[in-house]
Amino acid sequence: MPDPAVPPTPAVPLTALLAREDLALRRIAGPSDPSLVVHAAHTSEMADPYPYLLGGELLLTAGVHIPDAAGSGTYFDDYVSRIVAAGGAALGFGLAPVHDTVPRALVEACDSHGLPLIEVPPRTPFTAVARAVWQLLAQARLTELRRVTDAQQSLAAAAARPDPVPAVLRQLAQRVSGWTALYGPEGTEIAAAGREPEETVRGALAELAQVVRPSGPGTPTSATHATAGTHLAAYALSSGFALGVAAPTREPGDHTIASVATVLLTLLTGEQHSGSGAARNAALVRLMLGSTPEEVTPLLGGDGDWLVVEACQNDRRDRPSPGARGTARQAPAHPLPPDLVAPTALGAKLGSPLIDPGGDTTRILLPADRTPEPQPGWTIGVSDAVPPHQLPTAATRAARALARARATRTPLVRHSTRPTLAGLVPREDAQAHARTLLAPLAEHPALTETLRTWLSLHGSWDRTAVALSVHRNTVRQRVARCAALLGTELDDPDVRMELWFALGQQ
Repeated sequence: MPDPAVPPTPAVPLTALLAREDLALRRIAGPSDPSLVVHAAHTSEMADPYPYLLGGELLLTAGVHIPDAAGSGTYFDDYVSRIVAAGGAALGFGLAPVHDTVPRALVEACDSHGLPLIEVPPRTPFTAVARAVWQLLAQARLTELRRVTDAQQSLAAAAARPDPVPAVLRQLAQRVSGWTALYGPEGTEIAAAGREPEETVRGALAELAQVVRPSGPGTPTSATHATAGTHLAAYALSSGFALGVAAPTREPGDHTIASVATVLLTLLTGEQHSGSGAARNAALVRLMLGSTPEEVTPLLGGDGDWLVVEACQNDRRDRPSPGARGTARQAPAHPLPPDLVAPTALGAKLGSPLIDPGGDTTRILLPADRTPEPQPGWTIGVSDAVPPHQLPTAATRAARALARARATRTPLVRHSTRPTLAGLVPREDAQAHARTLLAPLAEHPALTETLRTWLSLHGSWDRTAVALSVHRNTVRQRVARCAALLGTELDDPDVRMELWFALGQQ
């Protein structure tokens, strides 16, 4: 059987639990190593708790499962060995009402198998022990979260320095209390920071970096190893670069911190290796000096048609509460801070560095030969392919596709480019008809957009409210106002079809 996986969360030192005076716990057998930790508390009266343990638990029992003749056989030895095999961190034995004392054979078995045995006094219920464990776990998680948050901010600040790559490496080395190295596409060490490790560790880390170097479809993006009491980790960057980290310990948040550094270094090394950063700067300068989009798009990596992608993070969306019909949605009490790393990661997944992480949505430009796919954690709207001079129109279409995706809770919606009735009517005649029909709404852009969204969502008040981020009653009022200004009945399907045709010409 493989060793059970211990949950990757901050652990609680067993000594911290024993130090709680309100619990009055006492270690009576097993090792007293201060490095022993627990990840959870679990109560079980099963004679074989192995199937119910994930690893790292403090197992609590009152001994209900112990048979009368257990002391004369191998019962306790078998019982403790199964706990150890399941990865249990310690055993807590409660006194009363079943046993007045801890069985001597159980003490000997725990000593023999190296399992800490904790005596739980009669006045301490198991729920109090479990609650104490979870309180200590919550404190540990909060401490770790603060450490990760501080590290993210420090790494982002380091990336903005004049020497961003060395600064990020130094900051990462400081945060993990170890040594970091950047390896070039040829596998050579091109930059390093932190306390230099032994030569054997240095060589082992360089070899680990080779594991994540692109060599085929199955190449991992990260790898870990341990040697000479040092924890090693390697992460793949862009263009064949790799990040190596060597640290004496590996805390649960270290992987998250290293992942942030990986994203930043991917951007930095990608620009240095390919010159794309300089090309984008040149495109920006030329636009500011009066060049047209057609003239600068070759510098951005393409000279054909383009797609506009509009995306929002799912956990940052304004979601109405289920069943809260007619209830105004409230702004969150604690607005989420801007996230600049996630949009960059999304752009990398879609294959474009042309990212605008503005406000609640992220906008990305893609060459038309790319095919955006749904991405976990994001809701995405995609425009049709257009030449550079039509990018503003494509941005509007992408925003509308995103609004529809949000309203229908669809991961990705593409602007439709299939043939329509508009192709049967000369464009000039269709546009003239649209201007005449929609003239009463010309000075009311909010009404026009509400009508467009409402029609696209088949007259759904709730979905339109979600798409426009307004109250459903506001939608009703606006649609009623549209009907009054247009002097028509919007329940008539012929009217809806004609309006939808006209709106498509704008």
